[in-house]
This record gives sequence, structure tokens and C-alpha cells, in this order.
Amino acid sequence: MLDHVFTDAISALRDAFEAAFLERQAFEEHFQVDVLLGDVTWETSYGLPGEGQPPRVVAHVTFDWPTWSQTAYRRWYVDEELESPPAIEMEIVLRVQRLAETPDINRIYESIPTASPLVGEGRLERAGLTVEVIHPDPSDPTEIELSYAVEVTYEGLYELAEETLADGTSSVLDDHFGALGGWVASTLVRLGDLRFAFLPADDSTAE
Repeated sequence: MLDHVFTDAISALRDAFEAAFLERQAFEEHFQVDVLLGDVTWETSYGLPGEGQPPRVVAHVTFDWPTWSQTAYRRWYVDEELESPPAIEMEIVLRVQRLAETPDINRIYESIPTASPLVGEGRLERAGLTVEVIHPDPSDPTEIELSYAVEVTYEGLYELAEETLADGTSSVLDDHFGALGGWVASTLVRLGDLRFAFLPADDSTAE
């Protein structure tokens, strides 16, 4: 594993989600580098255990390490100058899927907060809601029903403290991301408890 503050943040978030008993979705994790711009992106997905595949509710997490953060981090690392702290651009998309009918958007808004708990000095703010309609492929006789999904996006910026930059073993990252794991888990539970009609899962663990 790379010895870098960005990967330290990834590890802290993984620990927080696992401590909240969230289940990482297989084959849903990606670590990518933009060869043109230099930005680094990490994506992963977590759901509640026992939901089947695909799960009814899932959280898609994206961390972006932009080039300006890497420049600030390198300047601190090489010259020990911290003019402005590097930051991670964070996005969490809470998705409700396998819906058998058009969802009541008001009920969803009433069940979720407008912002996350504090993550460092900032919060993830609710940025919007999208309704998706999945049409069956007419050439596939096994696909006979429309299905629906809803995505709620939260966005924010996590500025890295200098003590975290100085020591990757610092507990600051664990403390800051710890609350995020419990918040995501409880919000997914609230969304899953909404009495919407769901289509069965594709595997044998369907509810």
C-alpha cells in the first residue's frame, strides 16, 4: 500500500464503515488516476448486510485527490510550508433501488438529513435527488417489469490537519471519519425501512 495521506484517509473510512457493520460490495471498488490532469479518484460501495444482490439500499462513496491538493502536500512534505491545507473532495450517493413503483419523493426527503455530522471542520451537504426509471430490454423475455431507483447526493470538502500530514498513524483521521460510518449506516436503515414496494433480488437471499 502506498504511504500517502490519501490512502490513510481511505483506510480510516474503511475502518469506520466496517465498524458500523456495513458490507462492502464486491467488484465495486476502483482506484484511478487521470493521466491528463493528474487527479486521483477512489470509489467504493457499501450496503446493509443481508440485502441480496443488488441490495435495496447502497452508499456509493467517491474520494477525489485533486492536483492542487497534491501540490500543497508536496510543498509541505519537501519545504515544510503549509500555505493552504490539502483537501479531499468527498461525495456520498445514497441509492434506493429495485423499487417496483414510482417512489414518494417527499417521504424520502423527510427521512434523510440535510447534512452529515461534522467530518473534521466541515460537513457533507445534501446536493440533490434524482429519480431513475429502468426500462426492461424488449429482447429479453426474463425482463418484464419496470423498476425505479432514487439517488440522493451529499458533497463536501475534507481539509487535512497538519498533524495528520506529519504522522500517518495519528488518530485524527479515525476520529473524523468514525462518525461518518454510523451516519451512513443509520441513514441507509431509515431508507430501507420506508414501506415502498421492492422487486425481489436476483440471488437466493431475496427478502
